[in-house]
Amino acid sequence: MYEEPYRWVEAVGNRRQYLDDQFKQGSPVVGVTYESGILLMTMSKGTPKVYEIYDRLALGGMGHPADLEKLRFSLLEMAHVEGFNRSPSDVTGSRLIKYGVAPVIKQAFEEVFKAPFIVKILLAELGQKSGRDSLLTINYDGTFEEKGSYAVLGASSAVEQEMVAYLRLQSMVSLEQAIDTAVCAWAVGNRAQYRALEEAGEHREGNTDPDQPSTDSDALYAHLQECLAEKVIECAVLDRCQQGPSKYRAIGTDELRRLLPKVMSTSST
Repeated sequence: MYEEPYRWVEAVGNRRQYLDDQFKQGSPVVGVTYESGILLMTMSKGTPKVYEIYDRLALGGMGHPADLEKLRFSLLEMAHVEGFNRSPSDVTGSRLIKYGVAPVIKQAFEEVFKAPFIVKILLAELGQKSGRDSLLTINYDGTFEEKGSYAVLGASSAVEQEMVAYLRLQSMVSLEQAIDTAVCAWAVGNRAQYRALEEAGEHREGNTDPDQPSTDSDALYAHLQECLAEKVIECAVLDRCQQGPSKYRAIGTDELRRLLPKVMSTSST
């Protein structure tokens, strides 16, 4: 009888190690605020990882596509039921996270005889005014944090710390600056993941040397151009200036090519 709590703690520790392994080669997600709204950015091989949830809410995620889709549908349903039964102003990211998806993820993680969700989530909420935006992240164990002007998802906390350290030094006013900063932060995280894989003696995709200075612009752009051989940049914004109740807008190929740094624009498609 006395062994049962220790067995549960050991089982949870094993699940944590298993889930950490699942994210080792996942694509980071970057969320940044700028003067007119919020940008969500990642790279993918065709499966979308950035979605609209409600009028002022958008989601970015990494992990298993089926788990991400299941949680996305849960958020969509909860948001629209809340908006119908109360009002659109009652649909907030904080409410959806605290009373909706976070408890579900936590329960799945702690029930050791059931499969956990292989997913990390970044939920962006557009404020009525600049400075009122929020970014919330949820880990695979149900823990969540509310951020200010930027937030990231990465393979590990160490990777996320490198990305945050880069973002902390940047200034983002225009959408063009936000995209430049986001793609470079993505490269910082992706290179950190490569470096961690090599240190562990594991195979990684790509040939970029991860030992180059991770915040050097030329090195980051070179890494991004190499990644674009197999992946595509996925960007969407919550734009305060957009007409109508829905502020979500996916950034298309032509617009993205114009907004990317010139050194990358020819390789963005």
